[in-house]
Amino acid sequence: MAGAEGFQYRALYPFRRERPEDLELLPGDVLVVSRAALQVLGVAEGNERCPQNVGWMPGLNERTRQRGDFPGTYVEFLGPVGLARPGPRPRGPRPLPARPREGPPEPGLTLPDLPEQFSPPDVAPPLLVKLVEAIERTGLDSESLYRPELPAQRTDWSLSDVEQWDAAALADGVKGFLLALPAPLLTPEAADEARRALQEAVGSVGPALEPPMLPLHRALTLRFLLQHLGRMARRAPALGPAVRALGIAFGPLLLLHVPPPSPPPPGGAPDGTEPSPDFPALLLEKLLQEHLEEQEVAPPALPPKPPKAKPAPTGLANEGSLASLQDAEWYWGDISREEVNEKLRDTPDGTFLVRDASSKIQGEYTLTLRKGGNNKLIKVFHRDGHYGFSEPLTFCSVVDLITHYRHESLAQYNAKLDTRLLYPVSKYQQDQIVKEDSVEAVGAQLKVYHQQYQEKSREYDQLYEEYTRTSQELQMKRTAIEAFNETIKIFEEQGQTQEKCSKEYLERFRREGNEKEMQRILLNSERLKSRIAEIHESRTKLEQELRAQALDNREIDKRMNSLKPDLMQLRKIRDQYLVWLTQKGARQKKINEWLGIKNETEDQYALMEDEDDLPHHEERTWVDGDTKHCVIYRTATGLGFAEPYNLYGSLKELVLHYQHTSLVQHNDALTVTLAHPVRAPGPGPPPAAH
Repeated sequence: MAGAEGFQYRALYPFRRERPEDLELLPGDVLVVSRAALQVLGVAEGNERCPQNVGWMPGLNERTRQRGDFPGTYVEFLGPVGLARPGPRPRGPRPLPARPREGPPEPGLTLPDLPEQFSPPDVAPPLLVKLVEAIERTGLDSESLYRPELPAQRTDWSLSDVEQWDAAALADGVKGFLLALPAPLLTPEAADEARRALQEAVGSVGPALEPPMLPLHRALTLRFLLQHLGRMARRAPALGPAVRALGIAFGPLLLLHVPPPSPPPPGGAPDGTEPSPDFPALLLEKLLQEHLEEQEVAPPALPPKPPKAKPAPTGLANEGSLASLQDAEWYWGDISREEVNEKLRDTPDGTFLVRDASSKIQGEYTLTLRKGGNNKLIKVFHRDGHYGFSEPLTFCSVVDLITHYRHESLAQYNAKLDTRLLYPVSKYQQDQIVKEDSVEAVGAQLKVYHQQYQEKSREYDQLYEEYTRTSQELQMKRTAIEAFNETIKIFEEQGQTQEKCSKEYLERFRREGNEKEMQRILLNSERLKSRIAEIHESRTKLEQELRAQALDNREIDKRMNSLKPDLMQLRKIRDQYLVWLTQKGARQKKINEWLGIKNETEDQYALMEDEDDLPHHEERTWVDGDTKHCVIYRTATGLGFAEPYNLYGSLKELVLHYQHTSLVQHNDALTVTLAHPVRAPGPGPPPAAH
């Protein structure tokens, strides 16, 4: 703590005064604690960065200008600060706008549509990501970020000098990006669905703006924008007013170019509601509230409060952290990368575990995370008692680091890892699955599990086919609605033209007294209006069918997702039974009977008979006097002995490869190749020396 007169902390949770000497806190409050006060409490140098280990701390709330005690578990460390009152904050550099040209203003540059700007696994368009990252580096506490005014349209999106922009210019850049899109972020169909959900006030609005109702690229961009605005709102002095201000500032930008709802018939809408002119702001405010509620974490328990007369000194910040790490279910200690791959095989995204780093350096660990069907390795760095994935290292223990990212997305560390640590692989739940003790009993149980797996697989396949079919039908209906919109537009333009011309002809025929021509014009006009009404009615019916089918499609998706864990677990159990039977020497023919596989077409490399006089029963053909059994796995990528070598399209390719390549890369005891197939002419008896 040398060289700093005091330290700043930010309140994360609200706190109400329990004793006269306590401070009341609101999220975002900045608190200042002097170095001398921490020294009196016995806080060692460096431990001021971990307020949760300090307990109750005396300080000044800069918002209320009151002094008192506050719980260290309710705040986060910001950094050192001088206790002298700071001077005015200097302005950051701001680029000068170009001199306006004479004549009509130059139109803004229209950006490509979102599918042309990025593709998953990217989470948002690169331009928007660059602007948001610059804003968050500059700071999220500027009032200029909440301005509702629309910015001037940009003609240059290179962003080459974005590092020199101030917070207001960066916020205008985000708004300008949404304005420059060729189509609004929310499609008309999604906007109507959200409007209906908001008016009915039943359930959440967010699901109405997820695929397939909202196209994937727009849904990802909206989610990224909500995450940024959520972080912005949390930094505000008061959360509620900040959410409302952000709704007013950014809500209309989501719906620009989207036509307003059709005017209701006389007497209002069928449900008695009226469309609200504040719908864009209310929609974004509701979406932000739902996003913040999802991220909401219950405040931690208050630390025990010592008597004021005898403040209890605290020990080192990391004391006991090793014991808590050893107790963590997701910490596996010193295991190999191959073991980790086996434990994470066929697990859902978000599954994770932590092991000791292969460097064997004390204090370094490796987090392995399942994402996109692959294992992602993330190094945990350690220095001066602090941990993290990258600089600055701000966590006081590995447990604190993992706990944080179980509630927050790893996109804070890497934009491509937009997931939380959801499913720990527990070392306490790795008991042997196979309980039976005889081959026949294990085989009978294998048959039961295999039948359950096949039934679940058939159910999943049927759901997947139905999901694919309904998704295609949804896309066709959306295309049809767009065609209806274009048709209505053409007919309405024709009606306007006819009405304009009809007035002149009607006046002319009225003067001439030609009733027959007047009736013909009026009849044509009525027919056109009737046709337009029919098209409107057909479009409305199709939109209702689209909404109902979209709900069914989401239900199918939910059922598919609920089946996935069962499928993975059944497959894991079945594979363990297969491994057990193979290790016990069960014949492949018998295993196939339990699995219900006919043995009519056997592979040329499989054993054809069960007699005991086959060549591998001859001790002369053994490897080091023993017969070795190696399990061959069949995976989505191919056949093989272990990840990541499951690459072969057939058993023949696998055998031909290992005819020239030693099996030692999979097992140190197998310094041998697949040289002599069973029943093939051999090289003759081995020398007597063997």
